[in-house]
Amino acid sequence: MNARLLTDTCLAVVIVATLMSTTVSSVAKKKEQTLGERVQQLTDLSLKRPTIRLNGDKFKQWIGSKSQPRNYSFVVMMTALSPQRQCSICRQASDEFQIVANSWRYSGQFSSRLFFGVIDYDEGSDVFQSLQLNSAPVFLYFSEKGKPKAPEQMDIQRIGFGAETIARWVQEKTDIQIRVIRPPNYSGTLALLILFALIGALLYMRRNNLDFLYNRTSWALAALSIVLAMTSGQMWNHIRGPPLMHRTNRGVSYIHGSSSGQFVIETYIIFILNAAIAFGMILMNEAMKGKGDSKKRKIMAIVGMGLVAVFFSSLISIFRSKAQGYPYSFLFK
Repeated sequence: MNARLLTDTCLAVVIVATLMSTTVSSVAKKKEQTLGERVQQLTDLSLKRPTIRLNGDKFKQWIGSKSQPRNYSFVVMMTALSPQRQCSICRQASDEFQIVANSWRYSGQFSSRLFFGVIDYDEGSDVFQSLQLNSAPVFLYFSEKGKPKAPEQMDIQRIGFGAETIARWVQEKTDIQIRVIRPPNYSGTLALLILFALIGALLYMRRNNLDFLYNRTSWALAALSIVLAMTSGQMWNHIRGPPLMHRTNRGVSYIHGSSSGQFVIETYIIFILNAAIAFGMILMNEAMKGKGDSKKRKIMAIVGMGLVAVFFSSLISIFRSKAQGYPYSFLFK
């Protein structure tokens, strides 16, 4: 009797163990199928639209806590495109991000290893809060092996947010090289043609008197304008594509806090300061060379000296704020 009871007990244990093993196997298989379905869904969405729009629920499902295990990476732009948010650079950043996503979508290397997503504040404010973000735009990289709440952030204040810059940053994180393909823009060519046409028309109208081509003042102003544009960082802006300015909780920042970066409006400020300094130097030089009323020349010299002193001090003050530890100052600190 006891032997039969023991046999029945052992048989029941074996049956339960078999059922548990089958259940665990089914659950594991179900998880594997869920991951495959998720990847297929993301791939289908990317084929329709290179940037996938996300909200709080979709973020949790595809990137956050419900997405594990994950065999794909996500590059997400956190933005605020609504006009009520008054984000002046969000549209520019969105356009550049869209160019990168389109370049990846239509490249021969396109695969399910990498997806691009967009989260607008009005559609996913809970995601902003969970990631402790209080500004936009922000570019985040979620690795396939990373934790949902530990993404890597792109430093747009230092390197800008141009499409080429984003592609290089993605390559650093994923080893995926994206060849950026921009849509054709004929505005530059059209502007150049109009400029040449105007110059040609001017030369034709003045064909009997071309003395203005030998005017030293005109050539000096043209050369000075080019020098001021280049020394103010205009070429850096063209290459890096920095934001116009930066909005913080304390207000709008017009000057970048690091010596390795700048804003577009900062370029205009430096241009004006350098132009004022150059004008002051010209006034002092002309006051010394002039042969007129001594009182007038003295006023020119004083005004020129004042311009140089004030605006050069402002220039040094800006440099001190960007290069921490710079010891020198003049009128302003």
